[in-house]
Amino acid sequence: MTDTPNGSWFMSLPPCETLVPCGQGRHVVRWEAGELRLPNHSDPEAELVLAALGGDKARCVEIAAAWGRHVADLTVLGIGPRSAADPVKVSWEDVDTAGQAAQGGGWGGPPLGAMKLASAPRAAIARAAIRRQRYQQEAGQASQRRLDMLSLLALGTAFQVRLIGQVAAAHADRLDEPDEHGHSIRPALTAALAGRLAPVAERWLGIDPDQVEVSLHRDPGWGSAELTGRGEQRRLRVSLPAGWLARVWACGLALTGHHLVVAVERAGWPGAQVLALRAPGAEPVSLSAQAGDDPPGTPYTPHWEI
Repeated sequence: MTDTPNGSWFMSLPPCETLVPCGQGRHVVRWEAGELRLPNHSDPEAELVLAALGGDKARCVEIAAAWGRHVADLTVLGIGPRSAADPVKVSWEDVDTAGQAAQGGGWGGPPLGAMKLASAPRAAIARAAIRRQRYQQEAGQASQRRLDMLSLLALGTAFQVRLIGQVAAAHADRLDEPDEHGHSIRPALTAALAGRLAPVAERWLGIDPDQVEVSLHRDPGWGSAELTGRGEQRRLRVSLPAGWLARVWACGLALTGHHLVVAVERAGWPGAQVLALRAPGAEPVSLSAQAGDDPPGTPYTPHWEI
């Protein structure tokens, strides 16, 4: 079986775009071939330099910078949508409110005035100043992070799903590497996989999502799927690689023609070759998938047919 390398996980996704309030008008922000593009800004990097020197920063440019800061951020997997029935809606008014709150000086930190500076030792004053500076820095980072996340969510579900794919692909082959805090990345990837596979399994088999048990598959091959028990003891146990989130789920291929797609043999748009299960325990079969018309209510990923 040949699968799509992580670098081209997005080959089964068409471009998407949205309009963003920017300056005195609305500008197009576009995602295409794994990249965020700003058609209305000819030189975003130059605009960032000017903004750093005190000029105004265009919202489109801010969004592109936020996207770049979070393309490998595992927390994105816990914030974004799990299915078409689970939209995450954020308006640009929400983003503006968060930005105004951050600029309003709500991050002042513990006041130095609480200390009797005239009689306090210089060392104590210095320590208090350091604590205040650290607090302001951490609060500023938290404020920026919140603003980043809200801005990325406000782009809409199509962009949210593609960002999830980007993050999953960034970590799919790095399961043994710790995150920036030195923690294992496996729990976050396992939770992200389970949260998005369970709704697919419900549509596939009619099984309660709470009866779906998911694990990360690390060995060669696509993984496994087994259905056991009856009634309340019924369990669907599925093991899939972390890359399934990017190459299959984010591309809208997870449930195609009443089959659970477990791998992509040849990525492409509007046609792809996939490996899929008709039922748990069955041998996967190679199928040709073709992009069809998007059904109402699920515009953020392609609708595929066999």
